[in-house]
Amino acid sequence: MRELIRFGLYLRQRWLIWVLVPLATLVLCYFLASRLPDVYRSKGSIATGLVDKTGQILSLNENVEQDSELNRKFENLIQLIKLKKVLDQVSYNLVIHDLTAQPGQAFREVPDDADPGFREKAVGLLRRKLSASEEFYPSGKDELRIAELIEDMEYDAGSILKKLRIGRISNSDYIEVEFEAEHPGLTAYVVNTLISEFLKIYAERIKSSSERSLDFLEKFMLQKLAALNQKMEELKDFKIRNRVLNLNEQARSLYGHIIDFETRREITKKDIIAYGAALKNIDNRFNPADRQYLESSMALINQHIAETREELNAVNDLYIRSNFNPVYKTRVDSIQKVLSARIMESSDKYIYNPLNVKENLVNHKLELEISLELARNSIKTIEDEIRRLNGKFDGMVPSEASIQQYETSIDIAGKEYMEALQRYNAARLESFNPIALKQVEKASNGIKLPSKKRILVLLSGLVSLAVCLFVLFVLYYLDNAIRVPQQLADQTGAPVLGYLNKIRGLTDPAQLDSAKSDGPIARFRSLVRSVRFEIDNEGYGSKIIAVTSLAEGSGKTIVVNGLAWAYRRINQRVLVIDGNFGNPDITRESGKTGYLEDFLAGQELDAGGSNPVILGTRGGDVSLLELIGEKQLQSKLAALRTQFDVVIIETGSLRSLHKAKEWITYADRVIGVFPAGRSLGERDEENVRYLRNRGAIFAGWVLTNADAAAWGGSANDEK
Repeated sequence: MRELIRFGLYLRQRWLIWVLVPLATLVLCYFLASRLPDVYRSKGSIATGLVDKTGQILSLNENVEQDSELNRKFENLIQLIKLKKVLDQVSYNLVIHDLTAQPGQAFREVPDDADPGFREKAVGLLRRKLSASEEFYPSGKDELRIAELIEDMEYDAGSILKKLRIGRISNSDYIEVEFEAEHPGLTAYVVNTLISEFLKIYAERIKSSSERSLDFLEKFMLQKLAALNQKMEELKDFKIRNRVLNLNEQARSLYGHIIDFETRREITKKDIIAYGAALKNIDNRFNPADRQYLESSMALINQHIAETREELNAVNDLYIRSNFNPVYKTRVDSIQKVLSARIMESSDKYIYNPLNVKENLVNHKLELEISLELARNSIKTIEDEIRRLNGKFDGMVPSEASIQQYETSIDIAGKEYMEALQRYNAARLESFNPIALKQVEKASNGIKLPSKKRILVLLSGLVSLAVCLFVLFVLYYLDNAIRVPQQLADQTGAPVLGYLNKIRGLTDPAQLDSAKSDGPIARFRSLVRSVRFEIDNEGYGSKIIAVTSLAEGSGKTIVVNGLAWAYRRINQRVLVIDGNFGNPDITRESGKTGYLEDFLAGQELDAGGSNPVILGTRGGDVSLLELIGEKQLQSKLAALRTQFDVVIIETGSLRSLHKAKEWITYADRVIGVFPAGRSLGERDEENVRYLRNRGAIFAGWVLTNADAAAWGGSANDEK
């Protein structure tokens, strides 16, 4: 809050700047704005077909587009309208119109230097560029002159774009084009020409893009078709080389045969076990004598039966290897009948023991032996055939893998071809679909817009005021000058006893008695009383007070005179010593005849009846200890302590080095005087540290030439 108050004071002191500058700006802007022409506006609309697709014959994309995608497409269209190529076509039309128009019908005046010959050249060149839809990049002398003409008439792309506004109407399907100018006919002409030229360029662009897309997609589709045909030809060659008709059917049939043979093998194994068990059972029913008789009697018969069996086994093997061909089955049955006949022939003979009637068992045994032999022979043949079929089946696996690889490649190539074909067909359909963009609202002569002159004038005043305040704030922020007691205390690290306002002509403390009850002097009296109180409160019992400063011209004399008056008002005997040998202002202003040099030399001090008593100096390039020795000086100061209640000494500035410090050495209290509006320099930092190092002897600072309105408080508040 204090900083704001200080900044307010800073502005109050410079009120002429932030009042007169905005006022001058307002006046200047008023006269300039009064010369501005009236402004007209026209607008037209373009239907895009992105949202409303009722105008399209074919709707190839049935998917609902997201708002973000629609906004992107609308933004692309708007940027296309703003292209230099489109705006240049408008520029050509405008220049041709004004150069060929009848007097009074041109939108803007043609420069006087455009002679008829140049006009004819310009119109011819611009018409050629307009028919070719070319952008305008001047190269020759004539084209450079035409470019200057276009810029002078403000028909160039940049000038048109400044007054052109293009945007989508809310969330609709329409793009609105607006143009502002000083001529109502010019606004409508620009809008309609811009839309028509844009639609023409856009149609050519879409057509060119569609043709390029169709050429690419056609080549791409043919490449995929050639790849598909190549894969199919490779599969055909592989089947021919490997004699493959239908590998799946062949594998299925072969696998069925393997299963069938495996089933027959299991059945045959079961038959062998059954036949063996039956024969063993029959043998157990014959005693050894019967078996011996039987074997001897059956030797010849068995030889014939064995021969028939071998023949039967051979034919049966062929029957099995031929996958049970019915032709071999007939031969097997025929040999089986022959074998049965020979077995019946053996039964007609008396080949068994007549004592035992076992004819049926013998016949059954013979039949079982034949069946067992046949089964044992069959199982070997079946297993050989199974091994052969498995080997053939295993040989089909590599072919199957190769064929699957070919078929997979053909499937992928077929899908790629179909996708390419679909994209090509879709592109062809889109090429036949008419352009969706069209102008749905033509622009008419522009409507006059409300005047903005008052707004411009007011805005100029506000802007100039804001700029002034900003500049003043920057200057205030960069200003390091000390203007209030708090700043002085913060930057020096020492207390501030108070501040004194600026007054003039105080050469004698007695002048404060005759001052009015109000005014600067009355304010000064109140403030100096506060400073006196703070000095007594900080250093009770102090007799000798030295008043110094960091530089000359800080107001030490006024502070000394004010303190002398304040102490006299509380009935104190006051002695004022002008110890500033280099600049004895107190001596010059008071006109007293008593001098410090005489007093130090041994002359008695004539106090008389005056209060305060002023002891001047003759000045010169001298210091205190050069006038008197240290012991004599202490004796003199002791005498003054007994004779006066308060001794106030004005010393030189601390820049005089030892001259001021000699006085400070013998003082009870030291007061520093600092003028408001001055900043601390690098040279002052050392002197400030010197005063702080004096400890309790240094009472604090008194700020002179201050303005209390900067903080709105008393000296006591700002310590």
